[in-house]
Order: sequence, then C-alpha cells, then structure tokens
Amino acid sequence: MRPLRRIVSTAFLLYVAVGAGVASATKIEGVQFARQVRVADATLDLYNAALLRYRIFIKAYVGALYLGRGVNVDNVLDDVPKRLEIEYFWGIEAKDFAKATVRGIADNVEPAALADLQPRIDRINRLYRDVKPGDRYSLTYLPDVGTELALNGRTLGRIEGSDFASAVFAIWLGPRPLDEAFRDDLLTRR
Repeated sequence: MRPLRRIVSTAFLLYVAVGAGVASATKIEGVQFARQVRVADATLDLYNAALLRYRIFIKAYVGALYLGRGVNVDNVLDDVPKRLEIEYFWGIEAKDFAKATVRGIADNVEPAALADLQPRIDRINRLYRDVKPGDRYSLTYLPDVGTELALNGRTLGRIEGSDFASAVFAIWLGPRPLDEAFRDDLLTRR
C-alpha cells in the first residue's frame, strides 16, 4: 500500500506544482506575461493579453493589460493604476514610435488638449529607443506618480499628469485606437 500512496502523493504534488506555474503566467503567441506585476506599492493584475496583426497576416506584437486591484475595465482611461506591456515581433525605429504616438494621441483628444499635451508628448518621444524582435516596452501609470516608459525592464523616464496617461493609453485603449480588434481583445476578459 505504501508504494501506491507514494505514487498518489507524488502525482498530487506534480499537479499542484504545474497548476501553480499556470496560475503565475499566461502565454500568447509564445510570449509569456506574468499574472501580476508589482510597481512601487501597487499590485497590478493581468486583465487580458492580445495579439496585434498588421494587414491581417503579419503578427506585429502581443500586449498585456494590467489593472490595479478593484479597477473596472470601463474606467481604464481614468486616473487609475494600469500598465500595458508590449513585446515586438519586428524591429521598429524610435522615430516610428514617436510618429505613432503623435498620431495616436491626436486621434483621441481634442485639438486644445493636444496643444496642452504637446510638451509632454515631445518628452516621451525623446525617450523612445529602437527595438528589435523580442524587446518589450512597458507603459505604467500610477496616480500621483505619472506614466513610466520602460524598455526590457529598464526605466527610460516618467511623464506627469493623469491627462497625459489617459491620452497615451488611448492610443491602444481609446475610442479611436491604433487597432480596434487589439483594443477589444485587451478589454474583454476571457
């Protein structure tokens, strides 16, 4: 009876260990995202991950949306803790990120707001670096702290203001996003 008990115990421990590994991360298109990230004193939970395709056939990148505890996804552009991580399948130059940022914000805010945001848009555009396949940008906003841009876990800079955070996250999550399917996938819990 002892060998059977040992086999059952070992099988149970393996089941628990494998289950714990699955609960700690999610994978999309071979890219792994943590179920939680800790930023300063905040814990942000993975809400969803999605793939962005360019011209239907080309896999451009995968992204993951994290929200602070108790944050409703309907309020994602409000003054709430949030993070967007994007891992790229293709190389992209810094100047192309800058152009896309200007265009994406302009598509989602009124002209007067865009004028007010322009100095901060210029600052974030100076932070961008060229990326190669496998690089990961993260954009993290914490109230009273600002929006942090990091590349592969290294902070590049921080921009103040909840209005700026709302505008920059709107590029992917706003009413006129870069890609509606990507936005909808990120905002729909599976």
